[in-house]
Amino acid sequence: MAGIPMDQREGWIWFDGEMVPWQDAKVHVLTHGLHYASCVFEGQRAYGGEVFKLTEHSQRLVDSGRMLDMPSPYSVEEINQACRDVLAKNNLVDAYMRPVMWRGSEEMGIVAKNNTTHLAIATWEWPSYFTREERLKGIKLTISDWRRPDPMTIPSKAKAAGLYMICTLSKHAAMNKGFTDAMMLDYRGYVAEATGANIFFHKDGELHTPTPDCFLNGLTRQTVIGLARDAGLKVVERHIMPEQLGDFDECFLTGTAAEITPVSQIDDAHYVPGKVCNLLIDAYTDAVQPKKLAAE
Repeated sequence: MAGIPMDQREGWIWFDGEMVPWQDAKVHVLTHGLHYASCVFEGQRAYGGEVFKLTEHSQRLVDSGRMLDMPSPYSVEEINQACRDVLAKNNLVDAYMRPVMWRGSEEMGIVAKNNTTHLAIATWEWPSYFTREERLKGIKLTISDWRRPDPMTIPSKAKAAGLYMICTLSKHAAMNKGFTDAMMLDYRGYVAEATGANIFFHKDGELHTPTPDCFLNGLTRQTVIGLARDAGLKVVERHIMPEQLGDFDECFLTGTAAEITPVSQIDDAHYVPGKVCNLLIDAYTDAVQPKKLAAE
């Protein structure tokens, strides 16, 4: 389905409790979520027919909505089941999944108390960004001019659509310069994250990763921290200054879409994807596969 516009694909989308043909899943142009960014979403993957950390994703969706004063019309358990149903309805086993929740079009304006909250879930085949061979070459990043905002100005713990505007701007600018993605600093000038993924660095048997105090503490990030510790690596969560980027020997991104993607360059700092990247790619691949019951 590569190259087919997202609104012209075939399949089914779960929309407010019903399975709707893909091309019929539409909202009005005056929906509040479009004009005022009252919209939250999740990105999750199914492996072998099971969504990895499904309950954690559904809970974060509900929590994100609550942070935007937009209570979910469905429980975590109902969202879990809807995700399973839409995966089965589309006959998919390995797939990406996008639950999205937004305010509707009853009223237009800042106040949205009377607007209905809607929920839709779509799923489609979306392979990893890169093959293993491509990933181990490493991608190239440049530091963005845009920064992650002060958490006193945004709901930084919510996976809210509006918070990604500066990510799109940053990625476009990076690509225009010949880079794959951008790395963003936070409002204080510390290293924060890439445009849609968290970042890790390796040095002397230790993984260093920015403290997620003003950006999303990704579920993949949390998984990788656990896998690294299980493998005997020390994980240090701390503030990292951009002038320290050249102190590390390996670097990689983590996220549902990125999975684990090694980095070969951040501006003048260069890295060689090696032992640690290989170790964690293998560990993550094993972790996301559904555990099969032993044959009786």
